[in-house]
Amino acid sequence: MPSAPPAVQIRAMTTRPDILCIGSVLWDVIGRSPAAMPPGADMPGHIRRLPGGVAMNIAVALRRHGLAPALLSVVGEDAEGRELLAEARAMGLNTDHVHRSADLPTDRYIAVEDARGLVAAIADARSLEAAGNAILAALSDGRLGAPHAPYPGLIALDGNLTETLLAEIAHSPLFAAADLRVAPASPGKAERLRPLLGHPRASFYVNLEEAGLLCGTRFADSAAAAAGLHAAGAARALVTAGAGPVTDATPGGPITRRPPKVTLRRVTGAGDSFMAAHIAAECAGADRAAALEAALAAAARHVSGD
Repeated sequence: MPSAPPAVQIRAMTTRPDILCIGSVLWDVIGRSPAAMPPGADMPGHIRRLPGGVAMNIAVALRRHGLAPALLSVVGEDAEGRELLAEARAMGLNTDHVHRSADLPTDRYIAVEDARGLVAAIADARSLEAAGNAILAALSDGRLGAPHAPYPGLIALDGNLTETLLAEIAHSPLFAAADLRVAPASPGKAERLRPLLGHPRASFYVNLEEAGLLCGTRFADSAAAAAGLHAAGAARALVTAGAGPVTDATPGGPITRRPPKVTLRRVTGAGDSFMAAHIAAECAGADRAAALEAALAAAARHVSGD
């Protein structure tokens, strides 16, 4: 992967981060066939390995938007971990606070995509789960914050953390002053985020299925889902619905926008691109409508392969 210019790397490494990205940092292995794949199919296609994980994907996208993110996660003291951190630093990401473990391997994710989208995926985030609150040390030991002086900035938090740790975060003084931006890693992990419902500073970035799982029901569209999450305690809810309209609901009321029509070429990481672009737009001073439109445009570019 191309390295960021040296000046960009220095800024990312030596200044206070613009945002912390907490969660999975791992290797993505993505196989894609241009044809539709029924169950059990064995098709020609392309396989790529690249840095991934929700926290990593968000950080990379934020860096492209000119922000300086720092990662809080875990990697192993193995060759894959060393290579992954080297890739992250080359892209201008701050890895100073990533926990290194001699006992845990670097996590991995594997997905198969076809012409219609995601066929199947497995996320092996066992090391992140096993590391637990060790990944949060910098928020309590004075490097980024402390119990008496909690981190006051933006934090992107992903649902690959355990439900126990997410519940701890929901009530921790270390996160009391943060602007929390929360994303489930997948529908299978969406329910882990329930402890964060009711946090006064948490914004949820979810799709229609994930919103339904969090609320224990099914929603017909993003507007209903965002309203349901808001009623369940979410301070803010941004709900996507594939090619359908997207809704941002806050105490000031909902706004809804329709995404651009594009040809689907990839799906892994689309939600991360949406979330990062939305955060970056708001950091640049965009209002809610403009930020939502910027996020939709970024997601469209991602899924179309641009």
